[in-house]
Amino acid sequence: MDHKELITPLCSSQKLERDNGIVKLDKFLTTCDISDRLTLENILIEFLNNSCNSWETKQGCLTGAKALIPFIDKENEQEHRFSLEIRSIARKCLTDVEVRVRTEAGAVLGSLCQKFGNEVYRDEKDYVIQLIQNNLERQSMDDEGSYHEHAETERLIEKLSQRRNSSEVIQNSRENSGWKNLETSLVCLQSMILGCGDNFYTFIDNDLVSLIFQTLIHNNRFVQETGFYLCSSLFRCASSKASEESECDSSESPVLTFGRKISEHLALGLADNWSQVKLAASHATRYFLASLPNAKIREVFYPELLPRICLNRYYIAEGVRIYSQETWRQVTGEFGKELVEKYIDKFVQYYEEGTASDNQAVREAACSCIAELATKVDAHIVQPHVPALLAVLLTCFHDSNWPVRDAACLACGNFISAFPAESQPSMDALFPLFFSNLGDNIASVRQGAASSLKNVVKAYPDTALQPIIKRINTNLKDICNQSSAGPSDIKEMPVHCGGSKRRRDDSDEDHLNSDKWHYLCGSFVQRLGRRGSQIGPLHKQESQPWEHADGSVILLGELSEISSIADQILQALPNVAEACKFQHYAQHVVFLETVCRNLPIFAKNLGIKRFKSAFDLFIDPIFTALTCENALASSTASQCLNQLGSMMGSNILRSRVMNHNPRYIDSLDANIFIAPL
Repeated sequence: MDHKELITPLCSSQKLERDNGIVKLDKFLTTCDISDRLTLENILIEFLNNSCNSWETKQGCLTGAKALIPFIDKENEQEHRFSLEIRSIARKCLTDVEVRVRTEAGAVLGSLCQKFGNEVYRDEKDYVIQLIQNNLERQSMDDEGSYHEHAETERLIEKLSQRRNSSEVIQNSRENSGWKNLETSLVCLQSMILGCGDNFYTFIDNDLVSLIFQTLIHNNRFVQETGFYLCSSLFRCASSKASEESECDSSESPVLTFGRKISEHLALGLADNWSQVKLAASHATRYFLASLPNAKIREVFYPELLPRICLNRYYIAEGVRIYSQETWRQVTGEFGKELVEKYIDKFVQYYEEGTASDNQAVREAACSCIAELATKVDAHIVQPHVPALLAVLLTCFHDSNWPVRDAACLACGNFISAFPAESQPSMDALFPLFFSNLGDNIASVRQGAASSLKNVVKAYPDTALQPIIKRINTNLKDICNQSSAGPSDIKEMPVHCGGSKRRRDDSDEDHLNSDKWHYLCGSFVQRLGRRGSQIGPLHKQESQPWEHADGSVILLGELSEISSIADQILQALPNVAEACKFQHYAQHVVFLETVCRNLPIFAKNLGIKRFKSAFDLFIDPIFTALTCENALASSTASQCLNQLGSMMGSNILRSRVMNHNPRYIDSLDANIFIAPL
């Protein structure tokens, strides 16, 4: 066959064709003889030596070489010469202007290390490390890649300088210049380390570790991320040397030699605001702990690392959260609770620091972890820290971000349940906050407040029940004051792009550029202060009467679980039914949905005999929701009828509906034969 036909797809401008070309080449290499390989090698070298070729050609040929290297016969002189030539070309391509070429060149060197062992790394390490060092120090602008990148940056700066308020963007652009070369050089070093495998262990020295540490504190997050993945590669090599059976002296283990410093950098990475850096540090931390010889040595680093791993189990970024949960399981095994109790002071200290973070995702996760202390750790261990933890939770209760307020609310409820005596002094401050969350604009926040107030009633039945029942009835009756127009102060927050964004950025009008939502790129975290009172107006829409009533219905559902107050709950149900009659506002279908969702809960918790006495009051609201155009409300009403029918008996339900309003029978019969949404 024509060997150039194998190379041509690899050099295509379309990625799909390049991917198909790789598959075809891999299949060919498994069956070809040495003459075919030599022909391919000559074609690849010929293409790569042509300086006029496009970046797609360079990348494609390097990809082909990477696929071919594992099949090289080390004893064949021609193939050995090819390995030397491709190594030289890959070295030159590490400074290519195109990032994909640089990345593929690093992968080729890694493949050579895997095939020929440590000698490739020994020959190339000085150049690669010097390349990294030069980029770190910002002193090398002589190579082609840096020259072109610098030229592109200067053109961008010249364009930005013509716009208003662009000084910060210009500064960021200058700071970013040259970092792409640094990142790909680090990826190259990582590929070589992985290629050497276990044999790389002997190359870990002070110079290499110091160089890597510089990347971990770099002011570019992509460099930091790559630096932590580079650490992961080092620790993977070291982990194969770890042995549970023997104590390892620090002088014999490079990882232990630099263990304390490594742990400090990992702790900083695990607490970083950027999700990508946090995830990379999580990878490095898992491999670092796995590389240590035994549990006794690992425990030296637990006080610094475990609290951060534990908090990241609740982090908003799914990748970080899931990876940290698995890391916690692997590291602690069945002794997670015991380790938290052993280092409780360190955990509490870090959680308190987390609640003061400028990152709302960290504050939210810290509140969730504090809540966990109240429910999963022995009470006598946590008890000395309760006042301090409640104090930071009260601060988070005033947070400008609703997920933080919600997490703080749930945590306070857990502490009230677990430590009623210690929490009593804080109740005067907590009651207004619970009721505020009970009427929040966010449904999940209302649910969280209801759950916490249930814990309050359980903890203080004599003093808390009557004020809460009174507040519930007041909220339900106040729905008559709900405005039909809805809130008038809602601010539209459109997505600006293109020309409209430029007009906003260049505008002299302050109101266009102030009091807006901001997001951290890549982590979707709102850049807001910790307390609304310190950053101007709280970014929270004023609660509406229907929202307070909605939260009160949810709270009644939660309180119905307490059998001793069943009579008080039953007495409040007529007020719920009366509130359902007000349908002059647009959100009344949401309120009806909440009522329909909680009616089966009332029936189950109060007992079907008690609930039957109040059921007729809710027939009209149920069928109003069932026949409305709102899909969620209609589906919830359908499920409500099905559940009540199974508890009361379908015939009894039918007769009660027939006696109340015969026109509802058709809808009731139709509901039996349709599946709820």
